[in-house]
Amino acid sequence: MTRAGAKAAKAGKAREEKAAVQKASRAIAPRLLDVHVDQPDDGAPLARAFPFTVPSIRAIGQLDLSASVTCFVGENGSGKSTLLEALAIKVGLPVAGAHQSAGDDPTLAAQRALADRMTLGWAVRMRRGFFLRAEDFFAWQLSVGRDRAALLARLDEIDAELADASPHARALAKGPLYASLSALEERYGADVDAQSHGEAFLGFFQRRIVPEGLYLLDEPEAALSPQRQLALVSLVLQAVSVGCQFVIATHAPILLGIPGARVLSFDEGGAPVEVAWDETDHVRLTRDFLAAPARYLDRLS
Repeated sequence: MTRAGAKAAKAGKAREEKAAVQKASRAIAPRLLDVHVDQPDDGAPLARAFPFTVPSIRAIGQLDLSASVTCFVGENGSGKSTLLEALAIKVGLPVAGAHQSAGDDPTLAAQRALADRMTLGWAVRMRRGFFLRAEDFFAWQLSVGRDRAALLARLDEIDAELADASPHARALAKGPLYASLSALEERYGADVDAQSHGEAFLGFFQRRIVPEGLYLLDEPEAALSPQRQLALVSLVLQAVSVGCQFVIATHAPILLGIPGARVLSFDEGGAPVEVAWDETDHVRLTRDFLAAPARYLDRLS
């Protein structure tokens, strides 16, 4: 082989190796793999403070979160929302519907102590996503409704204040308000207050999903009927198909049944453990109640 031929072959091999590396990099999707909690010593003051007094939190060493959808299930106070909030703080996710990140929320001081002792494992660091609590959505819906009402009221005030002015003058005064109202309606719909909580929630959720995002949802079923929960399942599956990942704290059997979801129970007296969908107390109790409601209701009377 001539020197020129050897040089060309070497360059060709380098291009092939570079292409192989790029292909392999693309194959590694952004993904949260696990969380490790560095537990405080038993005698330390922190060990006697919330949330380290919650049995499920205190028992976590390393927790696998690598599934496309992981569901946390457990009774109230079992630690599932607390862990989700700490994850949101550690990842640095914004709170959906609020103008702050989870780490800036003054109500989550105890969860920040947990987040400070977390180490996250990533396939590739995820940079997109949000943290959503049902109560944040309700507050957002009220806020948007108030903003829209204030803009409409100000338009009426301008009509009264400039009743003797020319149409052109009134149009100039109203211009910025119409622009704000148009932007509000384009993003959130013509009248978010006229929508049901379920309709508004699904629209809110759908408009904010982007590919390869990490979404932490705390009891999203609070705003949703069973039919709307099924619609949310569909949105989650669509998002997963474009590389999104979800961690969902929920009591809803429908959401626990998302195809391919890994269900972690916080009710086992120790660290969260994986359980089958139909072995969760939520599913069993709901199924048994629907099969024989009188058997349960008679005990309550």
